[in-house]
Amino acid sequence: MGSTVTTANTVGKTWDGGNEPLGASYGKLMMWFFIVSDALTFSGFLAAYGFSRFKFIETWPLADEVFTHFPFAHGVALPMYYVALMTFILIFSSVTMVLAVDAGHHMKQGKVAFYMFLTIIGGLIFVGSQAWEWKNFIHGEYGAVETKGGSILQFVDNTGKRVALEEFADTSIPKEREQLTRGKGKWFMEEGSLPTYSVEQVQAGFKSHPNLLVRIETLNTPETLARTKGLNENPALNSPKQKFVLSRAESERRLADTKLVVEGANLQRNEYGSKLFADFFFFITGFHGFHVFSGVMINIIIFINVLLGTYEKRRTYEMIEKVGLYWHFVDLVWVFVFTFFYLV
Repeated sequence: MGSTVTTANTVGKTWDGGNEPLGASYGKLMMWFFIVSDALTFSGFLAAYGFSRFKFIETWPLADEVFTHFPFAHGVALPMYYVALMTFILIFSSVTMVLAVDAGHHMKQGKVAFYMFLTIIGGLIFVGSQAWEWKNFIHGEYGAVETKGGSILQFVDNTGKRVALEEFADTSIPKEREQLTRGKGKWFMEEGSLPTYSVEQVQAGFKSHPNLLVRIETLNTPETLARTKGLNENPALNSPKQKFVLSRAESERRLADTKLVVEGANLQRNEYGSKLFADFFFFITGFHGFHVFSGVMINIIIFINVLLGTYEKRRTYEMIEKVGLYWHFVDLVWVFVFTFFYLV
């Protein structure tokens, strides 16, 4: 019996809280359970992304060429600048959340409200920035064509600089095909909006611009050089960590095998390269964006309660701590997404 008492005392010292393990309240403990389970979910998504990327490493798009947009800087390539700004804003909102929690510990209602307001603003800016980034990703910038074999062909000039379809497509050639709708399509099939230019317009424009070359979606590696030896006499256009540029003759041959024009990215086609890249982009960033949006909505509710004096009446701001745990988790997840999706 004495042995039993000793064991009970030991357990009591270990958990130090009776029905509150490690001194954590029920609400905090449940939040930690949610964070751990959600962390495993994001880990699975990022692991799947990593496996897919390294399996198709040669055709995987280069992030520096995809995320080049910046607000009010149209036509200026600023690779990763806006994504870095988004990351800074989200991390800064995590700092303001820490200050709100600290103010709550000192029962300073005004400061809690102020820092919660800044946290909400930071979250809204981040969500809006993600929506803007999605818009540019879906719309595309240069355009490309897809061959009958499913390969993506992009266009560059004789210096290796990307060239948009609008710069050379021959618009004097009329489009021959109409968009399929449920009323006009075969067996009531329908499709998304037609691209701006037809295959014939791109092919004709390419022939009339002898300085243009085709760049394939395959990354320039020693293995690629060995397989494509002689397809481009200019080695300067095929420097490491860039997509392989074909010779003019080979470009014309590949372009003759084109079946459709691709503008931007969606769940079916991707002008930047591998279709899986777009799938993972929409799914992972969209799932994280949903978490941030949910956090902003929760923060707004907490902010209103702070203004109403709800937590002053309770004499505790523990709710700020619980929502703070969630917000820090969302910020930490984005650091991993930013690192593995954009930087690596």
